[in-house]
Amino acid sequence: MEYVKIGTAKGPAEHPHQFLFLTPDDDGHCKIGEFVFYILGTGEGQRTVLGRIVRRSPVRLFPDSFMASPDVAPAEIAAAVGYLDEEDELFEVTTAVMGHFDPSLQAFVNPRVLPRSGGAIYLAPDEMLRTVLSKRRREDAGSANVGWLLSRGQNDVPIVLDVNEFASTHLSIIAGTGSGKSYLAGVTIEELMKPHNKACVLIADPHGEYETLSDMMNRPEFCADGYRPKVSIRKADQIKVRVSNLTLDDIRYLLPSLGERMEWILTEAYTRVQRGSGSAYDGAWTANDLLNAIREIEAEQQANGVDYSSSVQGLMWRIKRQLVSSPNFDDTEHLDLNELFRPGQCTVLQLNEIDQRDQQVIVATLLRRLLRARMDTVKGKTSPEDERYVPYPAFVLLEEAHHFAPASADVISTTILKQVLSEGRKFGVGVGLISQRPGKLDQDVLSQCMTHFIMRIVNPIDQASVAGAVESVGRDLLDELPALSKGQVVIAGSSLNTPVICQTRPRLTRHGGTSADSVREWEQYFRDREKRERDAGVIEISTRRSQIFRPVD
Repeated sequence: MEYVKIGTAKGPAEHPHQFLFLTPDDDGHCKIGEFVFYILGTGEGQRTVLGRIVRRSPVRLFPDSFMASPDVAPAEIAAAVGYLDEEDELFEVTTAVMGHFDPSLQAFVNPRVLPRSGGAIYLAPDEMLRTVLSKRRREDAGSANVGWLLSRGQNDVPIVLDVNEFASTHLSIIAGTGSGKSYLAGVTIEELMKPHNKACVLIADPHGEYETLSDMMNRPEFCADGYRPKVSIRKADQIKVRVSNLTLDDIRYLLPSLGERMEWILTEAYTRVQRGSGSAYDGAWTANDLLNAIREIEAEQQANGVDYSSSVQGLMWRIKRQLVSSPNFDDTEHLDLNELFRPGQCTVLQLNEIDQRDQQVIVATLLRRLLRARMDTVKGKTSPEDERYVPYPAFVLLEEAHHFAPASADVISTTILKQVLSEGRKFGVGVGLISQRPGKLDQDVLSQCMTHFIMRIVNPIDQASVAGAVESVGRDLLDELPALSKGQVVIAGSSLNTPVICQTRPRLTRHGGTSADSVREWEQYFRDREKRERDAGVIEISTRRSQIFRPVD
């Protein structure tokens, strides 16, 4: 293959793993994030060493005096005095060394040797990048084609992720508002549900944005050889948590502002109903059982001459309001794991009409039950007839993840989320986190994700949070975050061989998270009002006419 030479090596750059090369860049190839390579001779033969462009600057700049008059172009002055010819323009390009790709290791190996001064620097061809950047090929089993390399054309270098990597070692999608994170999440779910993956996916959707994924069931791209994905939408009134599946910490979290005496009574009552049910996991006790246990404790204390009536009444009032009257906590109904989690099915829990504290308990309970079910299934403790039998891995995507694991607050879902992130890989429970405020997301939670999608972030606090929690992204790529446009994303981590800047591909399904068109809706309000007024006028005139011409008896 004949390679395109674009520059000449100059020497080492500021950092040990970077080098400089000079180029006229006549064709505009030297973009930030573009890939180049040099050839290194070793005892084992020649190595093709890949590098990524991180900075580009002109070698010679116009003196300030050339720009004294805004009416005269600096180039005209430069040409008049022979300072600079266009043909002589050069750029100094800083490149970070990635290394040569070792097929046996499926990884880049840094040779620790920079190119010799005067050595040729080549533009990496599309075929080379298709081979070494992505771990999978499009439409292969376990592949997710989320877009293409930003510096190349749409069909030149596809970015294809390894689904097994991010479905087991977890995924984060971090972006500022309006950067396209929900759109990218939709693309990722589409790839998971295609016939070559047939994934088992659940989405916790606090804003009702993912209902449009049901389009997948009627599109030919998702149907093949008898396979058709199923999208199950669960509205707020269909989301139930059985009271007996709540832990003592869950109930405490749902009943805020408990006094010390209320805490003791609740703990004692919970212990009694759990002991009476026979199993902490399959217990069949109800909210009324808990209330009756509290009444028993009150009676026992009264027999001993202690009056707990005020604490008991306050506690019972809280339980009735939160557990008995709630549409989402029930004595018998709950979310059946075997109905929620099935290969080839994407379940969307629409939480947008549920109080945030209740959302956190619902997600915590669901993750706890799923992890326990997978552990029991893997260890052979359940049978196919058991509800806890989940014989396949599952992937759970949490939109607005900073609500479920905030950095500065103690919420019930954080603890179980950390457990799933640390233990889920062994038992096939993967988690995807989506957040527009990484600074508000618990850093231990974020750091346990091994694949990261990072989109435009302008807030310095959020940038610092990402830099501290994400080890796989270089400083040069993080510096690009404020300059990314909508749909452009830095992808790094175990699902790819090296970090890249990617353009998200178009969705096949409709996007449900678009912003409101305020001007159009304001205009529509006035049109509707004018129509109502006209209709009211017609009705009034018709009424008057009927009264005038009413026949006389």
